[in-house]
Amino acid sequence: MTLSVADGRAVDLRKEPVDRVLERVEQRLGTALDRASVVRKRRSVGARTARDTWVRVERRPWTRARAQGWAGIETAAALTGVAMPRWMGSVAWRDTDDEAIWRADETSVLPGDPVGTTVLASDPALGDDWWKALNTSLDALAAQSTARTATPDTEPITQRLVDRVIRAAFPSAVNTQVVTWSPAHADLNWANVTAPEFCVFDWEDWGMAPRGLDSASLLAASLAVPALADRVRSERRADLESRDGMVMRLFVLAKIAGPHAHPDDPRVAPARIEAEQLIHTLQQI
Repeated sequence: MTLSVADGRAVDLRKEPVDRVLERVEQRLGTALDRASVVRKRRSVGARTARDTWVRVERRPWTRARAQGWAGIETAAALTGVAMPRWMGSVAWRDTDDEAIWRADETSVLPGDPVGTTVLASDPALGDDWWKALNTSLDALAAQSTARTATPDTEPITQRLVDRVIRAAFPSAVNTQVVTWSPAHADLNWANVTAPEFCVFDWEDWGMAPRGLDSASLLAASLAVPALADRVRSERRADLESRDGMVMRLFVLAKIAGPHAHPDDPRVAPARIEAEQLIHTLQQI
């Protein structure tokens, strides 16, 4: 998946040249970036600095950044009880030639490596302490409050969005009204958590969301590894088996198994099976 911008060009920062952007970040933050440590993702680039911190640089189309604002990581810094990097500061600028906004956030270095890519193909064999830390952080996050709206896939989540995404993939789905909303990371996947010490990072999309969004997202990212998916179900049972949690599972599954399903995604078949079961259960409630 790539980002669409005003001029119709698709932008994937894993493929785009970013040297000029990194040079600008160095100038604005007053530190050198270790080019050997650069990590590229679809819409962000990260690197270690000469002062032993980490910088994450993200690009968003101007129209989207203007509509939803962009203050995720510094507002997340006020959260308590959540294992996350310590935020130190940021710089941002508008690229008028490209109609985009760039933002660089400097944080403490992660305590470990990302567990894997967004979607896992094998079991990472995480220990009990890791799962305990995950539960502690997600429960602490959900117990807090914010005026922000979560933006999964950079789109503000609303009841209308939930209904639209689910119905596009599963027209027979009913009873998808959301009742309980709470703070969520909104981009929880295996590329945004570390091990062996648990830490969750990339907070630009966090905000209020239907209960269970984070748990449903992590479950969906695990569907290609049945044992891992079962562990997520066990650890996050309260969220996943709540009525809102079932709606969020259907919402996330719709993005995997809907009209734009990737034929090589190993999660598509299990996602469709699970969606059918959820649709039946929600019809009975």
